Amino acid sequence: MLMIQHVSKCYQQKGWFRIKERIQAVKDVTLTLRQGVCLAIVGESGSGKTTLGKLVLGIEQPDCGAILFDNLNVCTTVKASKKLLQKNIQVVFQDCQSAVNPKMKIKDIIAEPMELHLSLSKAERVKKIEQLLVQVGLAPRDADKYPHQLSGGQLQRVTIARAIATDPKLIVLDESINSLDLLVQISILKLLKQLQREKGFSYFFITHDLHAVQLFADEVAVMDKGEIVEFVSDVTQIDNMTHPVSRRLLAARLPIPCKHPSQPQGFDREEHVS
Repeated sequence: MLMIQHVSKCYQQKGWFRIKERIQAVKDVTLTLRQGVCLAIVGESGSGKTTLGKLVLGIEQPDCGAILFDNLNVCTTVKASKKLLQKNIQVVFQDCQSAVNPKMKIKDIIAEPMELHLSLSKAERVKKIEQLLVQVGLAPRDADKYPHQLSGGQLQRVTIARAIATDPKLIVLDESINSLDLLVQISILKLLKQLQREKGFSYFFITHDLHAVQLFADEVAVMDKGEIVEFVSDVTQIDNMTHPVSRRLLAARLPIPCKHPSQPQGFDREEHVS
């Protein structure tokens, strides 16, 4: 479904005496994401994972290589193809507050992509918005609220509702849960996993948090200095990763909270995200 083929991206920034320094953000990356799979892109700050996400979304253009989605080039300039890609590739950002217009009602925020990509009557749009709110664990009455009237976790659910409004095939999750507290993170991951089962979404999950990866992802690609330095096709095997960056990320994992304080700490993927 998504094929990243030998993609590289460099930036230039001014250094001392106005000499431009060349920064290799992404270097010869090749990856494939299949339908219905969650691929986690993990790495430390500055590893290139966010730049790779921007390339997948078409926000940035690669210097070389190609990114294909259902055999369409993500960098296409053909208007009809670009619109189809925008409908089928959606994104949920880390900062849900910045991702929405504070002056818009929730119903209008969710309706934005629907108005661009779906031919619905006003009544059909209202009904779909209500269905989406319920689907992400909110109430239909929340449609008339403003962003400041919702908690961070609730507002992130709104951005998820907006992302799934066009029935996309791929959702890019760019550090989408990092600003939330741990228990809210788990509830959002449960929601995303449920939507994946129901709708068959694929996720391009950008994060530095291997705790979240262990709960949620199917496959893992570790980035360092713009390159893929390790790939694991089965997330249950991430404890066996060997690259120094992978080991540091594993060591930084937070303990997964237990259902009851009296229970010993431990990991149960099914209990937390099923």
